[in-house]
Amino acid sequence: MCKKIVKGRVLQNIEIATDVYRMVIENKEIATLASCGQFVNVYPKRSHTLLPRPISICEIARDTITLVYGVLGAGTKEFASYKVGTSIKLSTAVGTGFKPQDTEMAVLVGGGIGVPPLVELAKQLTCPKIAVIGFRDEPFLKAELEKAGAKVYIATESGKEGFKGNVLELIKEEGIQGDYFYSCGPKVMLKALADYCSEKNIPIQISLEERMGCGYGACVGCVCKIKASTETGYEHKKVCKDGPVFLGSEVIWND
Repeated sequence: MCKKIVKGRVLQNIEIATDVYRMVIENKEIATLASCGQFVNVYPKRSHTLLPRPISICEIARDTITLVYGVLGAGTKEFASYKVGTSIKLSTAVGTGFKPQDTEMAVLVGGGIGVPPLVELAKQLTCPKIAVIGFRDEPFLKAELEKAGAKVYIATESGKEGFKGNVLELIKEEGIQGDYFYSCGPKVMLKALADYCSEKNIPIQISLEERMGCGYGACVGCVCKIKASTETGYEHKKVCKDGPVFLGSEVIWND
């Protein structure tokens, strides 16, 4: 993978839910080349946080990209402090993203901070679409998905808003159907959805959330097992380079 580091300028950085921020970054080169489901590596300025933080691209415009990220540690806490006009160092778009399909009904399923990449996907899908999004307590990005043309269903673990439970329970409760699924979120959710789609014989693209080291495929810190015609029956793939998006049917989940 060809690594390229560029500079961007923060145009917006606001809290949209508790410890969840939306950052709009101006950089025409990234915006021109990026596709839905890819991510960028964002570099903190402080010397004690050397490694970049991979953040999925939420939306792509002509000259800007939008990132939606959770404050989880020192690096993202620093990002949350950035003001409008701040210069920021980040990579061009990285990874293999979603491949939008022309189908009769697409179902987009997101969990927590896995919801953001589904927004740009929804914008690029020209077919009818439903978004099923799950959170512990506080939903976000509902309006953006609706603006992209999706009918949105919400599940919360606490029952604060929408259906009380998880996204798969909501899909079954509402009888939500589609002929192609896309998903991003926690691994346990992705596995359950992949199993559900396998039983229904429905294809699904999933975006894996794995802890990354370098974010460029050099450290081999984010490998997953993918089915292959080899002696072992699988091969190792790097989530940051070969993914993060894979077919749910090709991922080996039980390791």
